[in-house]
Amino acid sequence: MPGDDDARAAPGPGSKHDEHLLRVPGAEEERDDVRLDRIRAEIDAGFDALRDIDDGVSVFGSARIAEGHRWYELCRETGACLAKHGFTVITGGGPGLMEAANRGAAEAGGLSVGLNIELPHEQQANPYLNRSLDFHYFFARKLMFVRYARAFVIFPGGFGTLDEMFESLTLIQTDRIQHFPTILVDSRHWRPLLDWIDDGLEDAGMIGPGDKELLVTADTPEEVCDHVRRASAAQKELD
Repeated sequence: MPGDDDARAAPGPGSKHDEHLLRVPGAEEERDDVRLDRIRAEIDAGFDALRDIDDGVSVFGSARIAEGHRWYELCRETGACLAKHGFTVITGGGPGLMEAANRGAAEAGGLSVGLNIELPHEQQANPYLNRSLDFHYFFARKLMFVRYARAFVIFPGGFGTLDEMFESLTLIQTDRIQHFPTILVDSRHWRPLLDWIDDGLEDAGMIGPGDKELLVTADTPEEVCDHVRRASAAQKELD
């Protein structure tokens, strides 16, 4: 393993080489050893912090939706509904709809978890977390979202939200994780995407006949909670 001098020579968190996981000429083995140690430490810390969570629900959505928007209020109410039914609400820990879900869970007396990520434009953890972790590596953070969730709840969002949605579908489709619902909230918003999946993917034979059924829609907090409760009960029978 590299010593202190090697660690100092290696690119630190947030550097270009570290962020993009590039191979760097010279001292590559030492740099990779340091990076692997950092990855292992980040995953270990996540497992240690979240190990007691049995009924988690990962909630995703835009960081750009402010309080007062109907999606913010819907997400806040959904977080509260999940917490009242005994579920831990897990988000990316940032502002917008992440904040809304954490806020609802905290206000309902539930466990509100945020998995924050280092970004070029600094993302601050929202103030409604009673358990917060910071991540440098997206893949380590994604592992926590999946490992401790009974369901994914997807509110409207941008590339990051879509990334989480499609990754969850891929993991379920390939039997890498236990089947759980990926719940799209606000059916009207998601309808064009669902139509494209139906017409552009399924009809063209690029996904199986039942793959689109991995996605379900909901328009109210109660509908979300019903989906999650049924899924949790089914999963516990297999645990």
